[in-house]
Amino acid sequence: QVQLVESGGGLVTAGGSLRLSCAASGSIFSINAWGWYRQAPGTQRELVAGIRSGGSTDYADPVKGRFTISRDNAKKTVYLQMNSLKPEDTDVYYCNADVRRTAVRLQTYNYWGQGTQVTVSS
Repeated sequence: QVQLVESGGGLVTAGGSLRLSCAASGSIFSINAWGWYRQAPGTQRELVAGIRSGGSTDYADPVKGRFTISRDNAKKTVYLQMNSLKPEDTDVYYCNADVRRTAVRLQTYNYWGQGTQVTVSS
C-alpha cells in the first residue's frame, strides 16, 4: 500500500506564508504526478496546483503568482509554498499522487492524503 502524509498547515494572518509538505511511503516505483487540492465544507474538492514527472506545473487561477508547487523525487515528497495568503485561501488542503507501484507494470494508482487545515485570518 501507499500512504501520503501531509504537514505544514496552520493559522496565519493575511499576507503571510505557509509551506505544505506531503511525503509518500510504501510500495512505490515512481510518482507520475502530484496534485494539491482544497475543499471547504459543503463544496467540491478543487485542484490548486499540479506537477508532473517532467516538472511541468499547473495552477488554479486564484493562486497563480502566489503559490508554487515543487517536488523532491528522491524524498518522494511534494511541497506547496503559499505566499500572500488571503482569507479566501482558508480550506482543508489535500495532496494527491498518481503512483506507479512496480517496475514491471505500467498501471498507476491514485492516492489521497488525510488533509491539513489552512486558516488565514483577516
